[in-house]
This record gives sequence, structure tokens and C-alpha cells, in this order.
Amino acid sequence: MSNFFPRWSNWVPLQLLVCVLLAGAPVTLGIWYYFTPKYTRVGYQPDQPVPFSHALHVKQLGMDCRYCHSFVEVAGHSNLPNTQTCINCHGEGKILANSPRLAPVRESWKTGQPIPWVQIHRLPDYAYFNHAVHVNRGVSCYSCHGAINEMNQVYEAQSLSMKWCLDCHRSPENFLRPPSEVFNMNWHPASDAEQREMGLKFKADWKINPPVNCGGCHR
Repeated sequence: MSNFFPRWSNWVPLQLLVCVLLAGAPVTLGIWYYFTPKYTRVGYQPDQPVPFSHALHVKQLGMDCRYCHSFVEVAGHSNLPNTQTCINCHGEGKILANSPRLAPVRESWKTGQPIPWVQIHRLPDYAYFNHAVHVNRGVSCYSCHGAINEMNQVYEAQSLSMKWCLDCHRSPENFLRPPSEVFNMNWHPASDAEQREMGLKFKADWKINPPVNCGGCHR
């Protein structure tokens, strides 16, 4: 009795498997990279209703982060500056009081409606993060937000991904700094060795033992 299918058809499943692998590998690698926070979030730089320059206010004028973000040391979430904070310097008869760039500030002050700032650094709702805990234990603004004191327009400098967080949780000594320097964007250790020695001391003194399992952040 002759075969119903020709002999060459025996290779069809193997050929299909090879084609799927050849086509699937680039797709998988593309998704692996292009759909990660490092690609989709780093560099995100939306336009804001008021062109606020951190390079001017922080680097040139020497303003402290806590003047505008006044809750960073006491609250789980950092706050965006309210209109009163802006008016303290830019109100009637003060600096650039009639500048067209500050029209949204004047409108907000007049109507009582908040300035519609665009949030840049956003974690998923299912990820628990306490801002005050970190800054009160030697984690600088610089570690998460980059050299924000040099930004004319703020952008996301770090991915804030799970891996990125765990890299710090597993080796916090590489990031801890003196509490007096947490808000000093220009401070850097003299060397990696100095950073590690100092970080290990702070880790022991402050009994820092950050969670490295899912339950630490996914609650």
C-alpha cells in the first residue's frame, strides 16, 4: 500500500518549527527591550504648563528641594508645589510678576484651581513606595531623579523598574549618603571605595534591611 503523504512531508513540522523560532526570536527580543521601562520611560520629558527650570532655581539660585517639595521628609508621597509657593516669589510686585510664562500661575491664584502640572515620575498603583522612609535614611534625590539641578526641563532619568529598585535594595551601601547631603545635588563621594565603606557603616548604624522579595513592594 502506498503512503498517503509524500515522503518530503515528514519534514514539514520541523521546517515550521524552525520558521517559528527564526521569526519569534527577533519579536521576543524586541518586546524584551522596547517594552521595558528603561526604553519607554527613561527620557520622558512632557511640556509643563509653566516652564520651570531647575537649573535656574536650584543650581544658579541655590534653592533647596524642600522649598517646593515640602512633604518629602514626612509623607509617603512627595508633593508638587502649590500656587502659594510660586506666588511667594512671583506675586504682584515681585520677580517676573507680569511674565507671560507665569500666566498659569496668576490664573491659578485668581481662580483657586491648582496648576495642572504633568506628573513625570509615576510608579504603578500596585507598587508601594514611601518617599519619607528613603530620604530619611540617606537616599538622595539624585539617586532616583538624576542631576535634576541641571535640568531646564525635567525628564525621567531612571527607569524606576523592579530590577532597578532591587539593585539598590540588594546593595544599599552603594547609594547611602550622609543625611546632611541628601538634598545636596552636587555632593559625590571621593571614590567607590569611600562610598562602600561609608554606606556599610550607615547600613549597620541605621539597621537598614530593605526587602528583596515581592511582598516588600507589592502589598
